[in-house]
Amino acid sequence: MGLMRTANTRLMVLRGNSGSGKTTTARAVRERYGNGLAIVSQDTVRRKILCEAHGPVRATPGLIGVITRQCLDEGFHVFLEGIFSAARWGELLHRLAADHRGKSRFFCFDLTFAETLRRHATRPEASEFSESTMQDWYQPADLLDGVAETLIKQGSTLEETVRTVMTEAWPDPQPAQ
Repeated sequence: MGLMRTANTRLMVLRGNSGSGKTTTARAVRERYGNGLAIVSQDTVRRKILCEAHGPVRATPGLIGVITRQCLDEGFHVFLEGIFSAARWGELLHRLAADHRGKSRFFCFDLTFAETLRRHATRPEASEFSESTMQDWYQPADLLDGVAETLIKQGSTLEETVRTVMTEAWPDPQPAQ
């Protein structure tokens, strides 16, 4: 696929371990921004649309790429959120950023396993994954090569995290909705 058509859109990518607060942050950014911001969630595509919850992930990367590109081409800003491990997802994320004519910003939660587990316990899905499963999935300092990622530190509140994302994605005053 070629370059995405518009330079006016923003692509925000938030990565982090399971339970770290990616979906909560995405929803809070959209609430703050308003209409025109699409959330593309790795879990929604993988677990709900494709039912690839268990076993190898086959179709998810391609579909996430298509959805993200289509939303950007239609003039939506995109908040792409998921675990998105560097080894498995780095190539796709690099391609999306390289092809996007607008601003692309990357963010990554930098949390200890204990904090990830604490946050996970507050989620409705908490009973779906055990502590040992969360430990198996946990990847500390899983940064993308060649991409400037803003680290969201453990002490950052939801409000501070949203402000960081909004300020980096829209450094100038936001246009009126």
